[in-house]
Amino acid sequence: MQVKIEDKSSVKKMLSFEISKEVITKELNKAYNELKKNADVKGFRKGKIPRKVLENRFSKDVHADVAPRLIQESFIEAVKEHDLNIVGGPQMDPPPLDPENAYAFEITVEIKPEIGDIEFEGIALKQTNYEISDGEIESQISMIQKTMAKKEKVQEERPVKDGDFVLIDYEGFLNEEPFEKTPKIENYVLGIGKEALPKEFSEKLTGAIPVQDLEVEVSYLEDYYDENLKGKTIVYKVKLKEIQEEILPEVNDDLAKGLGKFETLEDVRTSIRENLEKGYAQRIKHELSEQIFQILLEKYEFEVPEAMIEGELNGITMEAEQAYAANNTSLEEAGLSKDILRTQYRDVAEKQARRHLILDKIISQGKLELNDEELEKSFEEMAVGMNAPVDAVKNYFNMDPKQLEYYKHTQLEKKAVDLIIEKGSVTLVEPDAVKDDEEIKEDDEPKEVKE
Repeated sequence: MQVKIEDKSSVKKMLSFEISKEVITKELNKAYNELKKNADVKGFRKGKIPRKVLENRFSKDVHADVAPRLIQESFIEAVKEHDLNIVGGPQMDPPPLDPENAYAFEITVEIKPEIGDIEFEGIALKQTNYEISDGEIESQISMIQKTMAKKEKVQEERPVKDGDFVLIDYEGFLNEEPFEKTPKIENYVLGIGKEALPKEFSEKLTGAIPVQDLEVEVSYLEDYYDENLKGKTIVYKVKLKEIQEEILPEVNDDLAKGLGKFETLEDVRTSIRENLEKGYAQRIKHELSEQIFQILLEKYEFEVPEAMIEGELNGITMEAEQAYAANNTSLEEAGLSKDILRTQYRDVAEKQARRHLILDKIISQGKLELNDEELEKSFEEMAVGMNAPVDAVKNYFNMDPKQLEYYKHTQLEKKAVDLIIEKGSVTLVEPDAVKDDEEIKEDDEPKEVKE
């Protein structure tokens, strides 16, 4: 087998193969001898079928079996011999096999770019010195208080006002006929001004006194997200049944006990503080990481394989689809499509691919490894985040070795980022100082001159 490698770019190569006629003949002889043992041709005994008859009847099938095998074996051998670090799938359009000639074909592949050593020690980083205030904790206590609030019927006869909750039945009509896309809903609790329903509901109901029948007219815009309603005018027949007001529980130990896993209000405050500390730690890590890659991406230029960009784009579009599906809608209903997202997020995808390549280089450069203790700790952290047993996490990865290898690599990438931070020149700054610095940078950017 002969193979020539031509550089199409720094990350794309074309491999030209030529398998000699002698090898082709040998492989075809083996294939026909094997076929001869099992072939069933009328008028001939098994094992006694002439080669010419087999060629006339089965050459297409034999060639279709031999050619891909020869291509695969040749390709694997070339990849090993030339130590090609391939990303994505090989591209080729194989010609038909001709028994009378050598078999020539071409395969185009993309490889990871060769990146020189990354100078990551001593990178100047600014770490925001976030401090948890009592106000933040009390704000979350208030949020808990609201989630545990109860709604009670207002006994006095009075009009609906902003901030009230109302109990209503409603049904939508199109051209004075019931509209199937706006069926009758009973005992719906609407917060006035909350706009869970179109704002016209709150506007019409404000000032009304239960029990009362009203009509609410809603004209949906032409660009409304719901195809069933856009451009239509729906008249809702509404029965205002009662006004409800929110009764907040007292902020005391009983509130804490109502959460099910605390005994005192101070226990709740301690838990909130711990969660805020974890949140700020993650925020700091994210901010430092963004600084690192802003510096490294500007400093190191290299070509990125298209296959890696495509892989990132596939992940972005999949996450977007899942996010919309979780909200019972779709990309199309939001006026989007995969093609639109791929265009909008191509630059983001390329930057993500560059990040991975830089981290890969630092991992190999620093000879970073993930030991059993680190892997076990990461499983425990994942289990806590998922609120699942550690064994369930382990079993998931044990059933899918590829996912386990991918997961290990993501942990190595985190380890690489930690190493850069550890080796960096970190300066603590106050939150306002970071904001002021960002504003100065924005001021330094050229502004559009308006006449």
